[in-house]
Amino acid sequence: MIPIAASAVKSPCVNICRMDAGTGWCEGCLRTIDEIAAWGAMNDPLRREVLALLPARRRQWRMLRVAATPPADADALPPSGGLQP
Repeated sequence: MIPIAASAVKSPCVNICRMDAGTGWCEGCLRTIDEIAAWGAMNDPLRREVLALLPARRRQWRMLRVAATPPADADALPPSGGLQP
């Protein structure tokens, strides 16, 4: 039996495995479900291509999270924004 060589490119999985419906990315590693499913069969050059996409996705993910988060005190203000007539 011929031993299978271990891949030099490790998975970016961080064990936070939830798919975001809006982006189609895993909330932990930011890969798509297709990338996750194919990872085990990918050779190292293909894995590196996927990894190269992740920094831009991380930046976009952060911007989406910030845009979706209301200010901490938004619920504390009256409808007029706190201004008195």
